[in-house]
Amino acid sequence: MNGGAKTVKEIVIDVGKCTGCRACEMACSAFHAKPRYSSVNPARSRIRVVCDEINDEYVPVRAGNLTRAECDGRHFYQIEGKRYSECSFCRASCPSRDFFIEPDSGLPLKCDMCEDEPPLAEPLCVTVCEAQCLVYRERPLEAAADQSAGEAAERGVVALVQQHGLAAVIEHLQRRARAA
Repeated sequence: MNGGAKTVKEIVIDVGKCTGCRACEMACSAFHAKPRYSSVNPARSRIRVVCDEINDEYVPVRAGNLTRAECDGRHFYQIEGKRYSECSFCRASCPSRDFFIEPDSGLPLKCDMCEDEPPLAEPLCVTVCEAQCLVYRERPLEAAADQSAGEAAERGVVALVQQHGLAAVIEHLQRRARAA
């Protein structure tokens, strides 16, 4: 790390490289077992591989925050010729699916990036990913602020599409263009 400077820790996922081996799920569930490494139960994993074997689609998703309401977004994305549902990328534990819910207690799970004492060099899911679709990065917090305006605009548009849907965003932009 950078001698006290704040850093952003992230796991970057390359969907195109995932083979669906689920080694990340197994390693995560074993790491979080009580006692550690005593069992493997993918339902306890903080990372899941959303699989559609028929269409050869595999999406590793890390557990995020709990949401008590089911979203109304059911959009689809086309990535490298494959069609994915919006739900495939969602990190939330929510009422519409049982991902990221601890099976015994019913409590939501959240990825902790394998924070441990002593700390791991990188999260265990990244370590075991032979396809290298999971990559761990740490970058200074200032680097996040230095991103170009184009990248910021793209993130904003993606967020709007996720929240309101592509058709609504296009319709609004068309109205604005006509008004200008």
